[in-house]
Amino acid sequence: MSVKFSKDHEWINTAKADAAVVGITQHAQDALGDVVFVDLPEVGATFAQGDVAGVVESVKAAADVYMPVSGEIVEVNEALRADPSLANSDPLGEGWFFKVRPSDAAQLDGLMDETAYAAFAQNA
Repeated sequence: MSVKFSKDHEWINTAKADAAVVGITQHAQDALGDVVFVDLPEVGATFAQGDVAGVVESVKAAADVYMPVSGEIVEVNEALRADPSLANSDPLGEGWFFKVRPSDAAQLDGLMDETAYAAFAQNA
């Protein structure tokens, strides 16, 4: 699996050639608690790396979801919109947020691999 992690606690999986899948990390969902609502971006919208692309709300707090790379949203997870708890039960799988077509693949090099993110998250 070609997964990278951002300092904002998003993951991006670039295993599929057509679009990369983005979601929040296990660490993020642990910190948020029970997710009750997600605001997903519009398909076709374009964002720069670091832009707010969505919002996740839990019983504890609301948090922005940031773009790990620049690109165009090509799909959103309607199942997550219907059942936000998927972000808790399977944050690295069925709880994905959206798919993006990256416009600058070099930005992926600035993200962390799983080992680096695990060390980062311990201190977050």
